[in-house]
Amino acid sequence: MKRFFLPLLLFVFFTVESIFVQLLPSEFFYGKWILVPRFLIAVLLLLAMYGSQKYAILYGFAFGLLFDIVYTEIIGIYLFLFPLTIYLVMRAMKILQTNALVVTIVMLAGIALLELVIYKMNSFIHITDISMKEFANTRLLPTLCLNLIFIVAAFYPLKRYFEKLAEQEILS
Repeated sequence: MKRFFLPLLLFVFFTVESIFVQLLPSEFFYGKWILVPRFLIAVLLLLAMYGSQKYAILYGFAFGLLFDIVYTEIIGIYLFLFPLTIYLVMRAMKILQTNALVVTIVMLAGIALLELVIYKMNSFIHITDISMKEFANTRLLPTLCLNLIFIVAAFYPLKRYFEKLAEQEILS
C-alpha cells in the first residue's frame, strides 16, 4: 500500500495544477499576470533532494509524458524537460548546502529554467510572439511568486515524508 501512495500523491499534484488554473480566473489580476502552477515539478525536485533521485527522474519521465499528452500539442517537451530539470537541480545541489533557503532558491531557479525553455520553444515554433521582457513581467515573475508560496507551504511536510520513505527504503 505504501508503494502506491507516492504515485498517487504525484498524480494529485498533477491534477491540482489544472484545478488551480480553473479556479483562479484570469480576470483576478485584471489580465496582467499569468500564474502557472508548477507544483508537480516542485514536488519532484523535493523527492530528488530528500528521497530518491532515481525515482524522481523516472516519475519526471512518466509525468512529463502525461503532461505532454494532456496539455501540449507536441509530445516530448515536458517528457524531456522534467527529468532534465531534476538532473540539473541535483547537480547544483551537490555543490550547495541543503538548508531550506538554498533548496528553495535552487528549486525556483529550476522552475525558472523550465519556464524559460518552454517560452523559447514556443517562440521558436511560433506558438507565442511576446517579447522576453513581456514574458518575464507577465508570466515568469508571477509564476515564481506563486510557486514560492507553494514551496514554503509544502516544504516541511513533503521533506519529512520523503525522508521517511528513504529511511524505510521504499524508494531504494
